[in-house]
Amino acid sequence: MLEIIDIHKRYGDRVAACGLSLTLAAGEVVALLGPSGCGKSTLLKLIAGLEAPDAGIVRFDGADLARVSPDARGFALMFQDFALFPHLDVLGNVMFGLRERRVAREEARTRACAMLAELGLDGYQARRVWTLSGGEAQRVALARALVTRPRLLLLDEPFSSLDAHLRQGLQQDFRRLLGKQGIPALLVTHDRAEAFAMADRVALLCDGRIQQCATPAALLAAPATPWVARFIGYENLLSDAVVPERAFRLGAGQAPARVEDVVPLAEGMRVRVETALGRFVLTLSAREVAACGGQLHPGGEIGVGIDRDALLRFDRG
Repeated sequence: MLEIIDIHKRYGDRVAACGLSLTLAAGEVVALLGPSGCGKSTLLKLIAGLEAPDAGIVRFDGADLARVSPDARGFALMFQDFALFPHLDVLGNVMFGLRERRVAREEARTRACAMLAELGLDGYQARRVWTLSGGEAQRVALARALVTRPRLLLLDEPFSSLDAHLRQGLQQDFRRLLGKQGIPALLVTHDRAEAFAMADRVALLCDGRIQQCATPAALLAAPATPWVARFIGYENLLSDAVVPERAFRLGAGQAPARVEDVVPLAEGMRVRVETALGRFVLTLSAREVAACGGQLHPGGEIGVGIDRDALLRFDRG
């Protein structure tokens, strides 16, 4: 198990980690999610041993890694630029880490071919890496990372350069292979959908601090702060809670709200309104649009209320 305990790291005036603590269980995938510059990649480098913390402890299976060199930690890193070796063919790239670990050539070849087949690249062994598509190159990079059976896999925005279709396919293969091999992984991403699709837990970082760490379902059900709520996609907030769509009540019996903007949708309408409690964005079904009569236009007025029992209240802890 990975343990990160009260890690601090500064670069001049910039705080990259401030009292940051996190655990990763055997076989678990945790996503580090946050905006650019929040400390995600720095934390990955601290775990890998590419950077040293100013204070704090990084442990794996109970052993302090402070004096353990990066190559002796048994971790694998995978980056968004693939970092394939242009002088080696596909098979040579996948075998590279095994040969560095002094695995016999034939065993390394057998394991590399099996991993390529797992990722749909059987028959690609002799291909030169510059002839590969982006998705193929990323699969080779993934095969190279997994074939060594690392104790921990560290991934820094590994799918960000791929289009949506390729990214989804690779995410599915990634989860399947990690589950099959039982390899724990830490995934750095700024993509909420990617984090929620791939991770068992998501750690939300801002300014070098973890704001909340929970399962995707728990984050959606109970965001801890307004910042977390906005970052994971909620638009409608009060000072103490998220207002989910189910909490809105429409109709003549509700308080009047002024319509500020409307955007037609395939099966309804997106409406921005101003109420006594603030501005909110509503996604209305075709039936709800019809019930509002002719008032859904800028300057129109509809009835909008909030069921406070349906709010998602922030944990002020």
